Amino acid sequence: MQVFVRDNNIDQALRVLKKRMQREGVFREMRRARFYEKPSEQAARRKSEAVRRMRKLARKQAIRDGLIVVKPKKRVADGAKRPPQGATATAPASPAVRS
Repeated sequence: MQVFVRDNNIDQALRVLKKRMQREGVFREMRRARFYEKPSEQAARRKSEAVRRMRKLARKQAIRDGLIVVKPKKRVADGAKRPPQGATATAPASPAVRS
């Protein structure tokens, strides 16, 4: 795998390299190769990965065919920032009134 560094911008080149490695599954392979995997576990993992891939392809095909309706993603305004992951965009709840 090869990444070119432009204008001595090593940070950008590292980001591109990491993204390519992630896409190719290099990190997943490294994590999986840390320990021995029994052949039976390997077969079960490969089978489950194949099932997951087939379900994903079937879901995408159903969306294309119109069998599944997907709501369009909300677009964020250019100047607005997204709230941090897990944070709610609503105001905090008022304290409960006891009667």
